[in-house]
Amino acid sequence: MVDSSEWTAIQHVVERLTQRYPALEPDTVMTVVHRSHARFDGRPVRDFVPLFVERRSREELAKIGALAKISA
Repeated sequence: MVDSSEWTAIQHVVERLTQRYPALEPDTVMTVVHRSHARFDGRPVRDFVPLFVERRSREELAKIGALAKISA
């Protein structure tokens, strides 16, 4: 189960990445972050989950952003 401090940290990740990738829809950013976060469901150690989620989400959003530029 995700505690409130982890959930708050994930919401901050969404906010930071939405600002970092303004060309992407906020819903896209939120979906990527939540998908990345879901990968850690059931893991017993939760201390670094927000950090790992942000790193993985940033990588995926950078790829999506690059694809969006190519198709534009």
